[in-house]
Amino acid sequence: MNQITLYTVLTSAVLISFGTGRNPLRAAGVFARNLAVNPRYLLLFGSLLAILFMNKLELIIESKMKHQTDFTPFVQRLEGGFVEGFQQLFHAAWLTPVLAFFYVVVFQSLLVASLGVYMYRDKTGRQFSATCYAIMLNYLIAIPFYLFMPVKEVWAFNPNVHFYMLEAFPAFETVYRGLSGLDNCFPSLHTSISVTLALLGARSGIKRWAWLTGVTAAVIIFTIFYMGIHWLTDMLGGLCLATFAVYMGYKLADLKSLAKPLPSIHPSR
Repeated sequence: MNQITLYTVLTSAVLISFGTGRNPLRAAGVFARNLAVNPRYLLLFGSLLAILFMNKLELIIESKMKHQTDFTPFVQRLEGGFVEGFQQLFHAAWLTPVLAFFYVVVFQSLLVASLGVYMYRDKTGRQFSATCYAIMLNYLIAIPFYLFMPVKEVWAFNPNVHFYMLEAFPAFETVYRGLSGLDNCFPSLHTSISVTLALLGARSGIKRWAWLTGVTAAVIIFTIFYMGIHWLTDMLGGLCLATFAVYMGYKLADLKSLAKPLPSIHPSR
């Protein structure tokens, strides 16, 4: 996990530099100072961290719950061998480590970088606020599904589907599994959050960031099938969740009671 953390920090720094066109340390300084002088930013960021912690708490609650109905057979009957066919069509040894890096490192780095880029580039705070609200909504809506509508990962249910992540990241089950349950599939948070960031990026007014978030979302969606993790149904659920979360994120960010300007620090251009 220390290696993953290091890769995430370095990748986040590169992405922040790409999105701001500035030294990432400067952007980090602006981020920290704005949290210090703007109570709303601090509350939003703190709430986001609390919601992310709830994902870990969900696994603890789930482990103590009585047996829940397994919805995986229903999903299998609904879509058949889509993921199996997808793997057979696209699997390549050289591609696996690239996609594993996107799934494990770039995915979370893009979330971190988005917050830093929007804090630095958007003086109104609208993009930062909408991002925080949208990510929180993703988790708040997804967690009840994970508790009461469990769906297993494709490779864990269909013996003809391979978990290719282990080819590039052999310690995945030991290092990463504690953050994501084996039956926390519907909706796909990797889909919903990456698409959420892409939709936010498209409305950010930062053309290069819009392209980056859009391409990353496409790669992540490709990866969830390639690795044999998610069902097509999970992806569709994630797309719906992302669309709703972004819509509501902007609505909440634009509420007059929340949008009243507060002191903040931004770099001079």
